[in-house]
Amino acid sequence: MTSKKTKAVSAASPPVTGPVTWLAQHGDALYRYAYYRVYDSAVAEDLVQETLLAAWRAHDNFRGESAERTWLTGILKHKIIDYLRRAHREVALEDLAADADAVDRLFAQEAQDHWRQTPAPWKNPDGALESSEFWDILRDCLAALPAQQAAAFAATEIEGLSVSDFCKNADISATNLYVTLHRARLRLRECLEQNWFGQETPSS
Repeated sequence: MTSKKTKAVSAASPPVTGPVTWLAQHGDALYRYAYYRVYDSAVAEDLVQETLLAAWRAHDNFRGESAERTWLTGILKHKIIDYLRRAHREVALEDLAADADAVDRLFAQEAQDHWRQTPAPWKNPDGALESSEFWDILRDCLAALPAQQAAAFAATEIEGLSVSDFCKNADISATNLYVTLHRARLRLRECLEQNWFGQETPSS
């Protein structure tokens, strides 16, 4: 017969944590962390799942020296780095074709060094940075980019990661990164001009 003392000890023991508990307690935070680094919802979900699986396999190594979310985020960072390396090695042909289409829309066919239409001056760009609506549109524009372009732009231009650190994490050359960023800026400019700067400002 189980003693009252044994029952008391069992009742006081914390439940064993695992992927289900981690997902419930930290899933949203992990997803946001991943999404705003890869700007692809499906990829972010996969990265979180891979993180939880890796954490479960290595849970015996968790000593509680840091918060559980901090530990999980550390694993997620490595998963993101692995993804970036794969993404920059596997540029899909349709992405290259889309890049060519974006350049063609911006430049005249008869002369690649002339704009089809001179870019309109952006009204009050500093004020746009203070607008939550602008950041929502920028996120939408980033989400429409190929994954490797969105990740490179967000990491270097928004989060301030240095070129050398990004290249080290993604295992690519600086030249490769600069080409990727150039393509990203072309697409983002077109998207922002269509959805933000090109819109008529409501009269007050």
